Amino acid sequence: MKTISTKPAEVVRKWYLIDAEGLVLGRLASQIAKILRGKHKATYTPHIDCGDNVIVINAEKVHLTGNKLMDKVYYHHTGFPGGIKGITAGKQLEAHPERVLIKAVERMISRNKLGRAQMTKLHVYAGPEHPHAGQVPEVLDIASMNPKNKRS
Repeated sequence: MKTISTKPAEVVRKWYLIDAEGLVLGRLASQIAKILRGKHKATYTPHIDCGDNVIVINAEKVHLTGNKLMDKVYYHHTGFPGGIKGITAGKQLEAHPERVLIKAVERMISRNKLGRAQMTKLHVYAGPEHPHAGQVPEVLDIASMNPKNKRS
């Protein structure tokens, strides 16, 4: 048998639509990262961007387990001395719910040029509407993929 190495021109990209309502953040993010990287395909090649496009709706209705709403802190630095700032996950979900999911997926993807290219295929929206109807995305039910995810 020969090892198949996919070329960039041979990659076929699909569009997936995921409804995040009632799903646990980490479990959802790991499934999204797998699709963005292309690891769900038989033609997966580690050094080629062979993943698919993912549209996530209802990001504001994602769940965090335990005390993460109050205990988990997202830090950033202003660039000035002593300029470290932090915001809890609960406040971030109220203000910018899509950023919570983007950051969770971003931390599961490689931190290099390939990872940045893969992250451009992620489209997250807080509400149920999205502008990608023209791409005719295939609806993907993440809850059925992972038996530990429970819809409440």
